[in-house]
Amino acid sequence: MLYPLRTIFLSACLMAAVLGLSCQPAAAGKFVVPSPAFGSNGANASSWLAGAHAGYNWQRGSVVFGFETDLQGTHLNSSMNGGLTNPNIPLGPFDFANTKASIDYYGTARGRLGFTTGQWMFFGTAGAAYGNVDLSSRYGTLGLQTLSQTSEPRIGWVGGAGFEYMLKPNVMLTFNYQYVDLGRVGISSSTTGLTIPFLTTIGQTATVRAQFQAAMVGLSWRFAPDGSPSPWAGGYIGGQAGGAWGNHADALYSSSSQFVGFPSDIRVKRDIALVARRSDGLGLYRYKYVWSENVYVGVMAQEVALLRPDAVIRDALTGYMAVNYTRLGLQPIILQ
Repeated sequence: MLYPLRTIFLSACLMAAVLGLSCQPAAAGKFVVPSPAFGSNGANASSWLAGAHAGYNWQRGSVVFGFETDLQGTHLNSSMNGGLTNPNIPLGPFDFANTKASIDYYGTARGRLGFTTGQWMFFGTAGAAYGNVDLSSRYGTLGLQTLSQTSEPRIGWVGGAGFEYMLKPNVMLTFNYQYVDLGRVGISSSTTGLTIPFLTTIGQTATVRAQFQAAMVGLSWRFAPDGSPSPWAGGYIGGQAGGAWGNHADALYSSSSQFVGFPSDIRVKRDIALVARRSDGLGLYRYKYVWSENVYVGVMAQEVALLRPDAVIRDALTGYMAVNYTRLGLQPIILQ
């Protein structure tokens, strides 16, 4: 014979009355269980840079035109940690997010057009730019984690301006400003897992706008004989150093959960006491969860696994079990 569910419910409520507690059916929202963290973040970078350049000028009167190529090493690293939030519970050790976008070198090949006045030359410049953009992102919550990364060689454009001052007939002091655009790089990833009592999906998207500005001071040596009628003409090489800033990165960390069963594993419960037993041998117990002071009446997943394995859901990652109460024709009770 099966004990009527209503009798069991009334017995639990009678116990609650004796204990001075209130009694009501427990909805999924009544359980204070770990929930997935989510959020967003963004960062910019600034860095030193240093490199070398070479070029060639032609001069017609006060007009100077030519081409120049350069190569710089730098460390434009837009790095962000955190940015997660959880409105239900404090963030834990399994809640983390880290996104990093970096450029470690870039080069350009540009045309230059300028004019001279005395020992000064003012110029504008534009052309092609190239470099390598690295982007990686890692996000985890509730024991689930997802990782994505890429490293892409990029070709873009550069524009800028500057001036040179002729210290000596063959030595020039240079100031150069550049705006570099290597385009956008994006990554995304997701994973799904059972985080009792939910089926949880977490995902992330990260994007870096590989656009940055650079300001440099350099020295150039011109390969031309002294006394040349075109003091800015000829080939030259040199070095430069300065700073760069930009390389903005954004990341979005999202999560969603679908309720699949009440957490019923004996390993997440404490203060367990038998309340009643059904005629099929399934016991109803009074207990608390290890993370809560609320008192509940329900079943033990290990016992249900022996008698009704079809009603048990097992987390493949942790081995913890949840119970689908609907399959048992029951509803857990919360005592307050």
